Amino acid sequence: MSGEAPRAFRTLFISDVHLGSKPAKAEFLIDFLRHHEAETIYLVGDIVDGWRLRRSWHWPQTHNDVVQKLLRQARKGTNIIYIAGNHDEFLRMFQGVHFGGIVVADRAIHEAADGKRYLVIHGDQFDTIVHNARWLAYLGDKAYDFAIIVNRVVSRARRLFGMPYWSFSSWAKVKVKKAVNFIGAFQDVLTEEARRSDVDGVICGHIHHAVIEDFGDVRYINTGDWVESCTAVVEHFDGSMEILWWPQVQAKASAVETPFVPTVIEGGGVKAA
Repeated sequence: MSGEAPRAFRTLFISDVHLGSKPAKAEFLIDFLRHHEAETIYLVGDIVDGWRLRRSWHWPQTHNDVVQKLLRQARKGTNIIYIAGNHDEFLRMFQGVHFGGIVVADRAIHEAADGKRYLVIHGDQFDTIVHNARWLAYLGDKAYDFAIIVNRVVSRARRLFGMPYWSFSSWAKVKVKKAVNFIGAFQDVLTEEARRSDVDGVICGHIHHAVIEDFGDVRYINTGDWVESCTAVVEHFDGSMEILWWPQVQAKASAVETPFVPTVIEGGGVKAA
């Protein structure tokens, strides 16, 4: 793919990269950004994982490369808006400040090409566990670390047998009843916030569960993450929204010039592009 021009979009939405944590798939994101470009990029929270960096410093070169890649795009004229999340909440003190052309905000209103307006917000503001029982959130963070370790073991085993990347932690999340109930409640709360904000939809992150779904008159869009599923939301030039998944084996294959066709997730379903 090195000789091909990047796919161009009007807007790109990325969240939950968790730079500074070992599970962050920085290499995949760099590969994704190399082959996809947009006029505007929204970083929808938890791009940097301040929680883990406070516990132990982990910042390999690939994590720095992601930051440098985004800064280069900003210098070239891409509009980049960084929406702060709970893991990088320290940035909420710098709302309106520009860092190398990247502007920081707590929330934003995005107007799509078709005239629809979307509230762009990380979503942790509506997670009662994060705000009312922070110790429980940290405990959940530890459990999540364990799930990611299991995920690595499963991924290595699947690679040995030539099987495609599959996220055990994402699968477990949608299979566990309490997690399913939490996802549903989170969607309901964010949908209501979109109605209160008098917009047509909401674009968020936080729960690492990519989906595009309509709830009555409101469209709910979650960008997913770059720890488990490696997903991003893109807006086409006609205003339509789509979720792209950058799977592990095909991202690796692209590095050796193997033709790549991304998998597209539309409205929660999966189909070959």
